[in-house]
Amino acid sequence: WLPRSPTNIQSIHFTVCSVNSFNLDVKNPMIFNGSQADMFGYTVKQFENEEGKWLLIGAPWEGQPINRMGDVYKCPTFNSIRPACVKLNLAESISVPNITQVKENMTLGTTLAPNPKGGFLACGPLYSYKCGSLYYSTGACANVSSNFQVVNTIAPTVKACKSRLDIMIVLDGSNSIYPWPSVNKFLIKLLEKIKIGPQETQVGIMQYGHSVTHIISLNQYNTTEDLLEAAKKIKQYGGNQTKTALGIESARTEEFTTQRGMRKGVSKVMVVVTDGESHDSHNLESVINNCKKDNITMFAIAVLGSYNRGNQSTVKFLKEIESIASSPKDKHFFNVSDEKALVTIAETLGEEIFALEATPDKEATSFKMEMSQVGFSAHYTKDSIMLGAVGADEWNGTVLMLNNNDVVIPDSEEFLNKSDKHNESLAGYLGYSVSSVAVAGVMWYVAGQPRYNHTGQVVIYTSKGKRTSIIQTLKGEQIGSYFGSSVCSVDINQDSITDVLLVGAPMYMGTDKEEQGRVYVYILKKDKFQYEMVLEPIKQQCSCQSAFDLSTDKEPCGSRFGMAIAWVSDLNLDGYNDIVIGAPLENNHQGAAYVFHGKGTIINKQYSQVSPEVDLKYFGQSIDGQMDLNNDGLVDVTVGALGGAALFWSRDIAQVTVELRFSPNKINIQNKNCEISGRQTVCVTMEICFRVRLKPDKEPKQSIALEYNTTIDSARRVSRGLFNETHERKIQRNVTVFSSHCTKHLFYMLETPDFLNPVEILVEFVMVDPDKGPVLDASLPSNVFFRKNCGEDEKCINDLILKAETDLILNPYIVHQDQRKFSLAITLKNEKENAYNPRIVVTYSKNINFTGQCFCQRDANALECRKEYVCLITTTTCNLCSAFHIG
Repeated sequence: WLPRSPTNIQSIHFTVCSVNSFNLDVKNPMIFNGSQADMFGYTVKQFENEEGKWLLIGAPWEGQPINRMGDVYKCPTFNSIRPACVKLNLAESISVPNITQVKENMTLGTTLAPNPKGGFLACGPLYSYKCGSLYYSTGACANVSSNFQVVNTIAPTVKACKSRLDIMIVLDGSNSIYPWPSVNKFLIKLLEKIKIGPQETQVGIMQYGHSVTHIISLNQYNTTEDLLEAAKKIKQYGGNQTKTALGIESARTEEFTTQRGMRKGVSKVMVVVTDGESHDSHNLESVINNCKKDNITMFAIAVLGSYNRGNQSTVKFLKEIESIASSPKDKHFFNVSDEKALVTIAETLGEEIFALEATPDKEATSFKMEMSQVGFSAHYTKDSIMLGAVGADEWNGTVLMLNNNDVVIPDSEEFLNKSDKHNESLAGYLGYSVSSVAVAGVMWYVAGQPRYNHTGQVVIYTSKGKRTSIIQTLKGEQIGSYFGSSVCSVDINQDSITDVLLVGAPMYMGTDKEEQGRVYVYILKKDKFQYEMVLEPIKQQCSCQSAFDLSTDKEPCGSRFGMAIAWVSDLNLDGYNDIVIGAPLENNHQGAAYVFHGKGTIINKQYSQVSPEVDLKYFGQSIDGQMDLNNDGLVDVTVGALGGAALFWSRDIAQVTVELRFSPNKINIQNKNCEISGRQTVCVTMEICFRVRLKPDKEPKQSIALEYNTTIDSARRVSRGLFNETHERKIQRNVTVFSSHCTKHLFYMLETPDFLNPVEILVEFVMVDPDKGPVLDASLPSNVFFRKNCGEDEKCINDLILKAETDLILNPYIVHQDQRKFSLAITLKNEKENAYNPRIVVTYSKNINFTGQCFCQRDANALECRKEYVCLITTTTCNLCSAFHIG
């Protein structure tokens, strides 16, 4: 399927044009297979160490369905027989001290980033740790050495749990609480998810009515199971009064003591459950203030059962119990309709209590870094690592900078564009993709935010410590297009300055509501990126009726072009870096990859396409192409798919130089030099010489078989010349070229009035077997013109003198009826250089009839006239000859 390489020759105006051919061997890729369920192939990176050259392939769901920790495989590229990939077992070596790790489902291998200094980074953005009953997905990365050993774990947003809580549950046990078993169920539901222990959470329980009963002290039980058994057996002690202030004060002064298990430096929590107004409410305000002074976080639950059963007003009661709760009230105060409903709030209460575990600020109401998902994206700059954390700041996202052992986490407000406050930044996913831009010795950072304002954006910024300075934001244009989910900066001309920034919007909807996808191209001009163009895939014919038809089990239609974008190192050896873009949904989810060649400081919009010839799905979901993996001097490209990856070897590029030589080297139509079929004409011997070199400037290792077609006057319907071998305008031959080879053909000219305009000769050549050997690339231009005898400058400057006389008798300008016929004598003289294709145009009224012409002084065959009628005017044009000489 390789493209033909046209060589345009104008003959005797002849031009050979260069064509950049696509040189990836799509017929013979090296295939690496793995489990689709493990998502083997989700990420791919080329890698080199002392042992050889490898592919690193991420499988973020490896270990499913039990744990799905994920892992990375190393696959040798130097074993051409059957490459066997080996799991690195990196997940086992990821470790963060002093926390309860949760590696299950951490999706290690979601992100791979080779370290330019050796080794690589492998990230699992869903790496979590447990604080009490809560899980925090902070993310973690394994810093892996060049010999595939984990050097250390990078988890900058993991914090020591605040789960060392001392919780005191203060229960109203007065007679009005009914039925009491509902309270037991509430306790069990609340406590069953709490990890109890001396180094974990401690829980004590007391009951009050008209007096206080101490049931369980804080350090009495060391396991959750033992505490649950005790809670099931707690009975109601009763009482005719509800002394809530007494119960709270007793818990503060008697239970929160070191003698009963309170630990110094551990956060204190009190949960008060009551069903009525207190009989000692006059003491309540001072008691609550004492709790505040002791930094006790207060939760209050009002049980409305007795009020509802007696049809009493709850306003005063609710106000009193709400006053007990800490601020904000909506997080610390609850009310339920009756005792049976207590169990329904146990889970919510537990979540609010243990939200304290990772939020040192007791007034905090939102997540900061607890769900940051560090490592969702990663990129090495010259002196640091960029780590995308899409879950930071309640999924607004951020980008962490890691420099040696220093971690910089920008303040949450740093990425907000103060001039654009009206747009929605909530859950924008900043850090979904990251990259960097080199601008005249300055480093800019790039971060995608695909959900910003629902249309997405890309933030370009500089960073100094925790402070960032936004240079520019690029905005998406379609809701849900995921603009910014992939970014790629490219130095096209290899001068160490970024030329182009590409931004993917893989969910961009086409006219048929299919997920077509597109890639936006921005060029760097005057310290700003300016929109240049959009790259789009081949339009797909969707097999389903609608991309939104949820009534069927068919998957989305389209291409998702731009899901992966990677720059590759000068594939076609023209001195410019190139681009490969993945479209994993193309061809009914088989997938495809598009190659765009760089030129100058921009990308050629014309693409070459790679389609897999193996059974792969979602081919194009990941791409890399930085290394020569088989030591042939050419960069190779790796494309990931679901359950596999394909390594495409680059083929040699044959630089075919075509030179045409002509004898005579210029055509003089007056000098007929041969006889064809009994007629004198001009013959030209054309020698076609092929010369082959392999880029970059090396001799071929073996001969190359070419098929070439030569056409005379290819731009005209009727040719002015024919080949002597075939008496046709076309000739086809095969030739085998090792370094150079020449062959000759003779063609002759036909009679024609046009000998001024050049004859265009087209030479087209292709490989005889396009699937083997190198691909064609380029040729050189040359020109040969008709001989015009116009001096050394080849420019004809003539001086034509025209004289016209009639034989009219009475008046030279009036025709009388007595003279029915008259003649017009025209004299033409040239006093300078030859005039080519001269014409005489005579215009006269319609009542005069042109009857014929004669040429008195030159060859009559050279005179050719034709008439045209326009309205009442007649025009006769006479072509004199091909060349009108001096004299």
